[in-house]
Amino acid sequence: MITSPYSRHAQHFPDKAAIIADHQMLTYRQWDEMVRKTAAWFQAGSSKNKTAAFFLPNGIPFLLLFAGAVAAGWIAVPLDLKWKKQELSKRLQLAQPDVLITTAGFLPKVKGLHPNLLVWEEWKKDLEEVPTPVRSEVSDQSLPFYLGFTSGSTGSPKAFIRSHSSWIESFACTRCDLGIGENDHVLIPGPLLHSHFLYGAMSTLYIGGTVHLLEKFSPVKTLMKLEESPLTVMYLVPTMAEALLRENVNVPKPLKMISSGAKLETHTRQRIRKMFPNLHLYEFYGAGELSFVTFSKDDIKPDSVGRPFHNVEIQIRRKNGEICEIGEIGKIYVRSPMTFIGYIHEPGQSVQSIADDEGWITVDDLGWMDQEGNLYLAGRENNMILYGAKNIFPEEIEAVLSMHPGVEKAAVAGLKDPYWGQIPAAVIQGKASVLELKRLCKKHLASYKVPRKWFFIEEMPLTTSGKIARGELGALLEGKSAGAAL
Repeated sequence: MITSPYSRHAQHFPDKAAIIADHQMLTYRQWDEMVRKTAAWFQAGSSKNKTAAFFLPNGIPFLLLFAGAVAAGWIAVPLDLKWKKQELSKRLQLAQPDVLITTAGFLPKVKGLHPNLLVWEEWKKDLEEVPTPVRSEVSDQSLPFYLGFTSGSTGSPKAFIRSHSSWIESFACTRCDLGIGENDHVLIPGPLLHSHFLYGAMSTLYIGGTVHLLEKFSPVKTLMKLEESPLTVMYLVPTMAEALLRENVNVPKPLKMISSGAKLETHTRQRIRKMFPNLHLYEFYGAGELSFVTFSKDDIKPDSVGRPFHNVEIQIRRKNGEICEIGEIGKIYVRSPMTFIGYIHEPGQSVQSIADDEGWITVDDLGWMDQEGNLYLAGRENNMILYGAKNIFPEEIEAVLSMHPGVEKAAVAGLKDPYWGQIPAAVIQGKASVLELKRLCKKHLASYKVPRKWFFIEEMPLTTSGKIARGELGALLEGKSAGAAL
């Protein structure tokens, strides 16, 4: 199980810091004991589905309840604090948890949503009285342990299920491909409900490193933590990198950054390297369904998303299923021991796998491979703009628009057109003139790819993982509420 090494760590280095939060530090001896107690509590309770949902802010209680539920053989379901009651209700119906745990501060947001609602501040008193049991874990690594929700960049999030074995295989990638080990101090500055940060914390604890946890992301607090603590690794998403850059400081400390959620813009990568002169920057491409797929290190191939992780196979296929030639765009298929079990589409429905008979999975991303085995993303099939008889990938146009120094964020979507079917429309956050942006596009793109309509927006709609919320963006465009068309 993903929590199995805790007892071994507690024996080998009992006084080593496992987790350091703003006001608390736990050693591996303490962490192992607390996880065992929490697991015993879950195992002692009556349950139908062995599923626990958490509506919790960042902090040690989040990690403790997640690890304790998992160690008990339960499925853990983190919920987004930004979701409204209706959104929470839909996801709770999908997950069907036996218990929903929150804090006193967040109780009003979930009151009445579940019959078995527990408040952490009250429940932890009972937990302290639980005797520390001998560790007893389920040994079947194929069992599910985590129910998450996709980021929903094109619409409503979907529930996906991951097994212990999928994350254990991913932990091997963290060691072998990303080079993170038990001597590392790892900063987790983002929300644990986001799988990138939750994985960063749980993989560090599995390996035996030290997790440094921020209750809430702040560029100032992050930089203070980097200055004051012996940090060697930091997980982040591109929006955090942009926030750090606005502080305009220099951080000479040697550091490894692990970025995901979306590819860093070229100018962002260049500026972050100046800010962190002793930086090793890792970006990886993956998805909740696929886990790790490819990774790139230090801009060796800046336009690509890198080469496959050591245990990943990739195929690029045409619509008829044939394998594409080198450099030919097709649909990306992935096969690895890290992929998810499947989706839950409706309440009470069994988990549905999307793997084919040979274990290949696609999330409908399109791309191509070069001769050296590097993967390049062309876009997502669902995002593709059908302009007459031509296919336009918004991501290609967005990359060009992002070259402009005045553009903070750029998004492109298709608008309905009676003649062409769809035309490309650009949404810009930042300060740049339409004339400048048109010139930039004409310099780098075929004429039919140059956006026909332009909208300016104060703040780009984003998902919790920092990706452009394309479903919301499309609604804004169709309603022409994003700004004035120029």
